[in-house]
Amino acid sequence: MFTSENLFKAKIVQLILMKEPIEAIEALSHHYCVDVPHLKVGMPKKYSKKVGCYVAKTKTIHVMNQEKLEEPFVILHEFYHHLRTRDGEHRGTEKHADKFAEEFIEAFKIYHRYSFYVSYNYKNQTT
Repeated sequence: MFTSENLFKAKIVQLILMKEPIEAIEALSHHYCVDVPHLKVGMPKKYSKKVGCYVAKTKTIHVMNQEKLEEPFVILHEFYHHLRTRDGEHRGTEKHADKFAEEFIEAFKIYHRYSFYVSYNYKNQTT
């Protein structure tokens, strides 16, 4: 039912939800064989109205506030921009960054539903 890739994606979302975004970013970087980006709370002035951004020059993912560190969509969307940047030039689109993040979240939702089902059935069989 689950490929190792989908299990990896679900685990990354779980790490972010469990307030472990740095661990998630490190795992993503290792998985995709790229440098680990920095993670910083606070937006550069140019992007002050956005919830997150990636600055290629400093290899830094910025988020608006501490709460955004726990939002998988924001972290994964910005990581995609890091992943698609080569020699300081971004080669991805917002649409593709959204899709990248959504794939991870969908894998988590499926895994979560499946694990609840298995857990629920196990409890009912043992009582």
